This record gives sequence, C-alpha cells and structure tokens, in this order.
Amino acid sequence: MIDFDCIPDVRQNLAEGPVWSAAEGALYWVDIRRPAVHRYEPSGRVVTTWAMPNLVGSLAIREKGGVLVALKGRLAVLDPSSGQIEPLVSIDLERPDNRCNDGKCDRRGRFWVGTMDNLKRGGGTGSLYCFNAQHELSRVVEGIEIPNSLAWSPDDKTMYFADTFRRQVYAYDFDLDRGRLGDRRTFAEFDVSGGAPDGSTVDAEGFLWTAVYRGGALHRYAPDGRLDRVVKLPMSQPTSCAFGGVGLDVLYVTSASQNLTADELVREPYAGAIIAINVGAKGLEEPQFAG
Repeated sequence: MIDFDCIPDVRQNLAEGPVWSAAEGALYWVDIRRPAVHRYEPSGRVVTTWAMPNLVGSLAIREKGGVLVALKGRLAVLDPSSGQIEPLVSIDLERPDNRCNDGKCDRRGRFWVGTMDNLKRGGGTGSLYCFNAQHELSRVVEGIEIPNSLAWSPDDKTMYFADTFRRQVYAYDFDLDRGRLGDRRTFAEFDVSGGAPDGSTVDAEGFLWTAVYRGGALHRYAPDGRLDRVVKLPMSQPTSCAFGGVGLDVLYVTSASQNLTADELVREPYAGAIIAINVGAKGLEEPQFAG
C-alpha cells in the first residue's frame, strides 16, 4: 500500500471529477449524489462547499471566471463568490432519467461531457457531448452506458474515453483544431473480477492513469496500451484522479462510499475519502473552459 495524505474530514458518497486550479492552488471536485461542488486549499487545509440544486457529474474551471458545472439536464456556471448558478444550455432533456457524468476540457477549451441513465443499466441511453466556447452543444457519440476516463495525450492526437459498464477504455484519433474524433480502438480491457475503469488523467510522459472502481487501485498505461504499473489504494472504489500541487507532482484520488454495507464501511475507513499520493510522476496543467 502506497503512503498517502488524506484531505481532513471529507467522506463523500460519490466523489468525482477532480480538477486542479493552478491559479488558485486548489483542488475542485464534485459529489454526485449528495450534490455539491467542493474546493480544497492544501496550504491551509481548508475545504469549501457549494450545494448544487440537483445531481452534478463534473466541472471545469472557466477562463472568464467561475466554474462550469454539469448538472442533471443542463450545463451552468457557478459563481463561487455568491453561490449563484447561471444556466447555459440544456442537455438530454428528452431523456429525463439521464444525468451528466464525467466531463473535461480539451486544449482548445471545449468541454466534453458524457451522460448516462441515473440508475438503469443495459439501455445504452447515454451520449458523449462537446460544448464549445460559443455555447454550441453537439452530440458526438451515442449508445453509452457509463461515460468516464476523458483525457488527452500530450500531443493532442489521442482522446481517451471509457464505458465503465463495458469495462473498456477506448483511444480515439483526435483532431484538436476541429474538435473531431477519428478512428477508435480498444486501448485497455478489464476482467469482470478486477474492477472497472473510471476517471483518468494523463501524465507529462503521456501515460494514462486510470482509477479502477471496485478494484482498489490505479492503473498506469503506456501510450501503446501496455499496463505499466498498478498502485494499490486504501479504498475499493476509487473514482478518478488528477495531478496537482505547485509542481503538478501530487496525484489526488477521489473515491466513493456508495453501495457499501455497514460492515464494509467499518473495514474501509477511507471509503469516500480524497487522498493525495506521490507516484513519482508529474501531470499537465488542466485546460480551462473557453466560454
């Protein structure tokens, strides 16, 4: 088990979407089912929380100020100073049982976000969307169960994306200038007994770090898909990861406590915790939403 530091007094139901703000020296993330946006300042070990009006799947820091949040049925901007939420665009309203899940910005400032049925599996009602700086929303991929693992290679030629339900991570050829997906290949597959791919990030060497939900680990994959390293974690349900800190050399890992029994929670005191670990790698600065 790797050494780790735990953000104090934080135990989440379904924490997701960690994003490091270099300008603020702070980590943001969401708790989907106890809907809130959280911000952690390591310098003072202070956590600030903004309650959300409904389920919130992911977020991005906004160039113009504020935080872009992917809520159930809409994308909106949170003003951290006032707590006010400004709606920007509706999403998946024709599928009222759907909610947003993983979302992240490419290096042109477009926000990519996936949707999924909130409870049911097997229907493939989810989609992957792209939301640009002009506030135009386009559906890019359909038939998704649980969208996760959005990340880009350092050269922007590959976009990673996973369907957690199908236990596969995909690699798409990516056109950064046009924001277009090309050919898709299977990048990594997970055995039924070994957990499933959840949120991901890419380090400065181009390796993909993926949280293995119900697998209690992080997997580090080489750009050719080879499993390079497995890092065991103190929780069985890690959900995502993001590099942060002054040198982007701290890996923050979010996790979930949902669906664990009372006995399992006793055995897993760090279920739902946010931890910081040193994995001997550095990350890349996270792009901001350009709109």
